[in-house]
Amino acid sequence: MEHSVVRILLVDDSDEFRILVSQMLQEYPRFVVVGQATDGLHAVQLAGALKPQLIVLDVGLPTLNGIEAARQIRRISPDSQILFLTENDSPELAQEALRTGALGYVIKASAGTDLITAAQSVLAGNGFVSSRVATVA
Repeated sequence: MEHSVVRILLVDDSDEFRILVSQMLQEYPRFVVVGQATDGLHAVQLAGALKPQLIVLDVGLPTLNGIEAARQIRRISPDSQILFLTENDSPELAQEALRTGALGYVIKASAGTDLITAAQSVLAGNGFVSSRVATVA
């Protein structure tokens, strides 16, 4: 697994933020963004079709919120690891998000320092929570 390609589905309703995150992830040769979605329903559909190893998922999404999308993704693509990337630093929301089976919860403001570390940790089967919500870890 060390040198294999990691297929990533990126889900955020902000085009600008999705582009930024995609660029950050693809600086690492192993990471390849194979799909992008702007709402929770499309995320579930793409997760089922693409079966990516990693899904980077926002909480606040139109059509179907990220937490409900994560619950559905767990059922249709159980081998995909989920990493939440959101603006919301509420410990309660982070706990709810992690109860979906997601292993990671990163605050967007910390993405520059936390995203790659979190992705690597989640892919290894370990949890990662941004320090701004570390009270839930």
